[in-house]
Amino acid sequence: MDSSDDKKIQLPENASLELPYNATPSTEPTSQRPPIDYTSVSAFFGSSARRFKSLWTRRFTLSLLAGQLVSLCITCTNVTTTELVNRHWDLSTTQNLFLYFSLFAVYTPYTMYRYGFVGWAKMVFRDGWKYVILAACDVEGNFMAVKAYQYTDLLSCMLLDAWAIPVCMFFSYLYMRKGYHWTQILGVFICITGLGLLVGSDELTKKDWVAAAKGKGDAFMVAGATLYGFTNATEEFFVRRRPLYEVVGQLGMWGTLICGAQAAGLEHRGMVTATWDGATIGLILAYTAALFILYTVAPLLYRMASSAYYNLSLLSSDWYGLIIGLGLYHYSPFWLYFVAFALVLIGLITYFWSSTPEEQGELDPKAPDYVNTRGAREETV
Repeated sequence: MDSSDDKKIQLPENASLELPYNATPSTEPTSQRPPIDYTSVSAFFGSSARRFKSLWTRRFTLSLLAGQLVSLCITCTNVTTTELVNRHWDLSTTQNLFLYFSLFAVYTPYTMYRYGFVGWAKMVFRDGWKYVILAACDVEGNFMAVKAYQYTDLLSCMLLDAWAIPVCMFFSYLYMRKGYHWTQILGVFICITGLGLLVGSDELTKKDWVAAAKGKGDAFMVAGATLYGFTNATEEFFVRRRPLYEVVGQLGMWGTLICGAQAAGLEHRGMVTATWDGATIGLILAYTAALFILYTVAPLLYRMASSAYYNLSLLSSDWYGLIIGLGLYHYSPFWLYFVAFALVLIGLITYFWSSTPEEQGELDPKAPDYVNTRGAREETV
C-alpha cells in the first residue's frame, strides 16, 4: 500500500450512524467489582474495603478528573458571562457563536483530512440531518438557559437545571438499553442532595434575587434542561459509533450556521451598539476557550464513563464558583458548601460502586469494527 493511502480514511458506501450500539471496540478489558461478603460483620467490612479499592482504576480516576475539569469550565463560563453582563454586554447568542465557529474551524478541517473531501461530503450528505438536530438542540438549550436567568431567580435555576440528569438517563436508556443499578440511582440521589445543600446555602446567605417573571423563567429553564439532557445522551450515542472529531466538527459546523442565523435575526442591532473594548474581547476569549475545552473533553468523558456521569459531575461547579467568588466577589464561605461538595464527590463514587466505567463504556468485541474502503480499521480517538 502506498504511504499516501494512509493519510486519508474514506468512509464506506454504506457507512452511517445506524450502526449497532457496540460498534467501537473496547480498549480495556472488563473489570468486575469484587463481591460483598455478608456472612459476618468483619467479612462485610473487609469485602467493602476491597470493593472501594477496586474503584480506583486508571479509567475511573481519569473520569473523575475529567468530570471536575468540565465542572471548572462551566464555572469559568458563568464568571465570564456575569462579568460581560456587568459591562452591559448581553448578546448571549452572539457569545456562543464564537464557540461553535472555533469547534468548526478546528475539527472540520481535520475530519476532511482524515476522510478526504469526497468522503467528508458523503458523510455530511448521509448523516448531516442527524447532526443538524443535535446542533439545533444544543444551540437552543444554551439560549433558553441564558434567558431563564434573566427572568427567574437563582434558586429556581439551580434546582430546575438538575432536570437534565433524569432526561439524560432516560434518553441513554432509550438509545442503549442499558439499565441502571440501584447504586447508580443512589449515587444520583446523593449528588442531587449535595445540590440541595448548595441551594440551601445560597438561600441562607441571601445570595438569591427577586424574579422578574418567575413562571416564564422557570419554563425556559425546564425547556433548556430538557434539551441539555437530550443533547448529552444523543452525543454520547454518536461518539460511541463515530470518531470524536467527526461528531464535534459537525456540531461546530451546523451550530455555527444555526447560531449565526439566530444572532443575525435577534441581536444584529446589539452587535453594532455593544462595546467591543479589550476587556470585553478578553472575556469573550476566556468564555470561548473554557467551552472549547468542555466540548472537547465531554465526548471523551462520554466514552470513559457516560453522559449521565458528565451531568452529575457538573453539580460541583458551584463549589468552584465559591472559590473564584472569594477573590472576585468577596463571598464568605458557608459551612454547608463543604458538606455539599463532599456529597457530590461521594455520589460520583457511589455511581460506580457496582458498575465500573469499563462496563458502562465497554463495547462488544464481537461487533463489527469501523473499516475504510481499503479494509483497514477506522481510527477512533
